[in-house]
Amino acid sequence: MQIDEEIRKIINYKTWSVKRKTDTLLKMDADNYTNLGTDSSKTEKKSVKAISRKIYRAISIINPLDGYILEAHMNEKDLTSLVNVKN
Repeated sequence: MQIDEEIRKIINYKTWSVKRKTDTLLKMDADNYTNLGTDSSKTEKKSVKAISRKIYRAISIINPLDGYILEAHMNEKDLTSLVNVKN
């Protein structure tokens, strides 16, 4: 698969910072969602969501906290337990 190879290549760059890798992966994700339109089929939408999961897992490898937050948002997990709110 082309997207898997692209993700793997970005993760393995030795000279790129974590921020640059994360930004590049998020740009790929944004481009995928931008290419969806009102005429996109359910299959296309599911495909883009599956690619997003792969991208978020890749981000989890290089930046665990950001990756967790992205995956949690996608899975609609409750993150309030992570926030220590002091009133």
